[in-house]
Amino acid sequence: MNKNLQFHLRAEEMPTHWYNLLPDFPEPMPPPLHPGTKQPVGLADMTAIFPENLVMQEMSPDRYIEIPQEVREVYALYRPTPLLRAVRLEKTLQTPAHIYYKYEGVSPAGSHKPNTAIPQAYYNKLAGTKRLATETGAGQWGSSLAMACSVFGLECNIYMVKVSFHQKPYRKLLMQTYGATVHASPSTETEFGRKVLAADPDSNGSLGIAISEAIEDTVKTPGTKYALGSVLNHVCLHQSVIGEETLRQMAMAGESPDVIFGCAGGGSNFAGIAFPFVREKIAGRAKCRIVGVEPASCPSLTKGELRYDFGDTAETTPLMMMYTLGHQFMPPSIHAGGLRYHGMAPMVSHCKKLGLIEAVAVPQMKVFAAGVLFARSEGLVPAPESSHAIAAVIDEAIRCREENQKRVLVFNLSGNGLLDLAAYESYLTGKMHETGNDD
Repeated sequence: MNKNLQFHLRAEEMPTHWYNLLPDFPEPMPPPLHPGTKQPVGLADMTAIFPENLVMQEMSPDRYIEIPQEVREVYALYRPTPLLRAVRLEKTLQTPAHIYYKYEGVSPAGSHKPNTAIPQAYYNKLAGTKRLATETGAGQWGSSLAMACSVFGLECNIYMVKVSFHQKPYRKLLMQTYGATVHASPSTETEFGRKVLAADPDSNGSLGIAISEAIEDTVKTPGTKYALGSVLNHVCLHQSVIGEETLRQMAMAGESPDVIFGCAGGGSNFAGIAFPFVREKIAGRAKCRIVGVEPASCPSLTKGELRYDFGDTAETTPLMMMYTLGHQFMPPSIHAGGLRYHGMAPMVSHCKKLGLIEAVAVPQMKVFAAGVLFARSEGLVPAPESSHAIAAVIDEAIRCREENQKRVLVFNLSGNGLLDLAAYESYLTGKMHETGNDD
């Protein structure tokens, strides 16, 4: 391939600091509230389930936070990640647009999730934590945390949404290979899981239920803390390495993005690519549109309400100001399990409220058509979650063709789909169908 179609940073050019968007907002973000008192949560409220060092990052007013050397050494397994120009996709679409993608699927776990799993495991190890409990949807987060726990010598207990537990057996096996214990959620391991099963023995589960189980596990098991793979401020912070690298790589390419896309479920990979560019927009150094792409079957940004809501089904988390479909919302069993969440990260929601980003929703069949087209053009099989962004990129590239306008389009290819081939089989054999909300 022409060397000018791949843009690689040297190892020593890996970001040394995470970027925190919080202090750059032109309007302060509403604080999370205690579920009982309805007052802003304090340090003591959060340290019941998180280590204090991560809570300090969650609440930090600092614009930049240094990445510890120990974390950078593990990041070096796969970072910096490449930026590539999708010239074959451009040719297939016959578009004048230039399409670039930041490829996070080169990580050991196959997605962007290690960007936060590694520091979360590291900071927990520093704090004396012995065991981490978490939830996972499609398994990208669970496998990433399992990998990070194996690196830092922590036990890992994972509640995997039941529909994905059965749809994606190899993700479960990957977690187990890294040494984690994995339960189908709702499970019989927790009081809340047993309650859900008593009401609905055939429940497919949801991220909200799995979060409730993981939090219950945390508070009842000595030496355990909770780890979350999306939504919270410190997770968005850790993911900012994606956008920081992309900014440098686009400069290497000699182009500036006109539109940036990222799939959006809880908000972590979208925040990772978007927030450094949001900073540039706020400062007047960039004029790009920034688009979050979500499933039509779980459309929190496009059809949800902006209000305080719980992050879990059992109402144990702080109340967060976010776009939400309601914490009792049961999403359909779509194959993009990592996007089946009822709410959106508060920081992403605040960006939407302030008009710094926009959002679109796409149906499942269109998503997989886009994933197949990308694979047949570029050779990479994208994760179903990432294919949401690809579907929106294709739409924009076709508009460029129809309008005869060259625009520079950039998206985050947040993970590979090599452990999602059962989903592709469902699509390719005609067994897949749209869910009730897909229109």
